[in-house]
Amino acid sequence: MRHAPGPQERCRTVTFQTITTTTDAGVMTVTLNRPDRLNAFTRRMMEELMTALDHADADDAVRAVIVTGAGRGFCAGVDLDDDDAFTAARVDPKATDPAIWADPANRDMGGMLTLRLFNCLKPVIAAVNGPAVGIGATMQLAMDFRLASDTARFGFVFARRGIVPEAASAWFLPRLVGMAQAMEWCMTGRVFPATEALSGGLVRSVHAPDDLLPAARALAQEIATNTAPVSVALTRQMLWRMAGADHPMQAHRIDSRGIAARSSSADAAEGVASFLEKRPADFPDRVSADMPGFFPWWTEPAWEEEPA
Repeated sequence: MRHAPGPQERCRTVTFQTITTTTDAGVMTVTLNRPDRLNAFTRRMMEELMTALDHADADDAVRAVIVTGAGRGFCAGVDLDDDDAFTAARVDPKATDPAIWADPANRDMGGMLTLRLFNCLKPVIAAVNGPAVGIGATMQLAMDFRLASDTARFGFVFARRGIVPEAASAWFLPRLVGMAQAMEWCMTGRVFPATEALSGGLVRSVHAPDDLLPAARALAQEIATNTAPVSVALTRQMLWRMAGADHPMQAHRIDSRGIAARSSSADAAEGVASFLEKRPADFPDRVSADMPGFFPWWTEPAWEEEPA
C-alpha cells in the first residue's frame, strides 16, 4: 500500500515579500508576486527564489517545483527602480582581482539564480503565463521544462539595451535551442510569441491561459507519483553536468557508479517488486538521507581527468 500523505505533505503556503510558495501533493508552486510591476526582478526576489529552492531541496515531501507569475506577466525583466540590482555595475569592469568577481555583491544576479537552479535536486518547471523578457527569459533556461500560455511573449532583449545576455545564458541557451537559434534571438533582441518559442525549441508546449497551470501540475504529478526521488535528483545532475563534458567517457564513468550504487538500493528492489506485482511503487529512499556516497562527484579532483 502507498503511504497516506502526512502532515508535511498537506497544502501549505509561505509568503515572502516578492514571491509566494504553496506546497501541495508533493509539488511546490513558486509564484513571482509583484503583479503591479509585471513581476519585475529585484535582488530581494533573487534571494527569496534561492531560499525557496533551498527549502525545496531540503524537504523530502517536495518532489517537483513549478515557477509562475502572478497577474498577467511572468517577469518583465530587472526592475530599473531597484538600486540594489545594479551594484555590480558600480565595480570597475577592468578589475582583475578574482576576489572582486567572486564577491556575490559584484556578481550578476541572474547568474547567481541560474547557478542555484543548476544545482537543484528537484525538477523545476516554468509555467510562463505572460511576458518574459530579459531575466524573465533567461532565468527559465536553467529550469528543466518550460510550458507557456499562448499569451506569453519572450525576449532576449539585451542587445537592444546596449548590454549583453546574463544569467549564464551563453551556456544554457545554445544547449537548449542550438547555436543558430540562440544567435538569432540574442542578436536581434526581438520579442517573440509563444508559437515561435515552441517551434524554436525553447518551450515544451503552449496552452490556453486557463490550461497552463493544470498542464504544469500534471507534468509535476507524473514525476512525483511514479518516480524515485533519489533517481530523479541523480538523473537531473547527470544530464545537466554531462551537457558540458568533453568526452562521453565522463558520462560513462558516472553512469557506472550510479548503476552500481542504485542497483543495490531499496528503491531498486521496490521498483522491481512493484513491476512484477503490477502495483504502484512506494519508493523508500529520500534525497535528504540516501544520496549515494559519490555524490556530488564533480567536487572530486579526478573526475575531469583525461578520458581513456
